[in-house]
Amino acid sequence: MRDDLHTTDAPLREIAPVILQIRAGARSLEAANPRHEHEYHIWETIKFPSGKILIPGVIAHTTNCVEHPALVAELIMRYARLVGRENVIAGVDCGFAQGLATARVHPSIMWEKFRMLSEGARLASQRLW
Repeated sequence: MRDDLHTTDAPLREIAPVILQIRAGARSLEAANPRHEHEYHIWETIKFPSGKILIPGVIAHTTNCVEHPALVAELIMRYARLVGRENVIAGVDCGFAQGLATARVHPSIMWEKFRMLSEGARLASQRLW
């Protein structure tokens, strides 16, 4: 891997050792939005502990664009190849920030994103298992 790619993922690279020391069965990280999507590279050089679960976000909360299930599957498989297929559960980047005063994503879009998450996870499972 080129060294210049490692410098672009410095924020997660700096906190990953701390995250891995936390006594928890799973770690959830933003991974789908453009600000964080490249950070999967850190798991090429930092060993993720076996028996622990990584929950990468594979659908973004930052956009109304609905992800294609093939893309969701690719993101899941990307992480499965790096940390082991048995150690990955597909998740969502953060939440959709819904509240009485804030509606950033229309509920119909949220449900469609969740449907694509489900379809993408099914595709990835077929390919990985």
